[in-house]
Amino acid sequence: MADPASVLKQIKDDDIQYVDIRFTDPRGKLQHVTVMADEVNEDFLAEGFMFDGSSIAGWKGIEESDMKLMPDCNSVYADPFYAQATLCVHCDVLEPDTNEPYERDPRGTAKKAEAYLKSSGIGDASYFGPEAEFFVFDSVRTSNTINKVGYEVDAIDGSWNTDTEYEMGNTGHRPGVKGGYFPVNPVDAAQDLRSEMLSTMKQIGM
Repeated sequence: MADPASVLKQIKDDDIQYVDIRFTDPRGKLQHVTVMADEVNEDFLAEGFMFDGSSIAGWKGIEESDMKLMPDCNSVYADPFYAQATLCVHCDVLEPDTNEPYERDPRGTAKKAEAYLKSSGIGDASYFGPEAEFFVFDSVRTSNTINKVGYEVDAIDGSWNTDTEYEMGNTGHRPGVKGGYFPVNPVDAAQDLRSEMLSTMKQIGM
């Protein structure tokens, strides 16, 4: 189990410049606020800090906007993409006057579900996660204006690009419609991309 002291040690040892405080909104979208690493101390990590909850759709009105973010020291990892050395930490959202989990915090809801599962005797472990299926596009264009509505997507390995002229040439190796599930290279053009994504996720502890 990690604690504030171990997080502070990681900040020092890895010469971390920024700490990215992350939490999830009611729609499951990740939100964040970034602070300088020298602002982070044991009190910051152990007691949490206040933020404006009215800025998140579906949470509180401006008249009761004060909410608390409580860092989870077990969720810390170095972000592999930021230009500056940045440590990410995920947070629980709490009611500031009681320190109880906020009822509309998805992370808190998942923890309650897990606790109920254990207390009911149905099981002792639970796993929550999305099915990671997605498309990779080289271009996505949308329009929603007074005179038109539409979208256009493009990918270099799309079946519609078999006759497109490219500076580096067109080898014609493309999967057909719904034909991209199992073919190997050169039809499967995203192997290296997927491998890089998985290696990065493993690196940050996912």
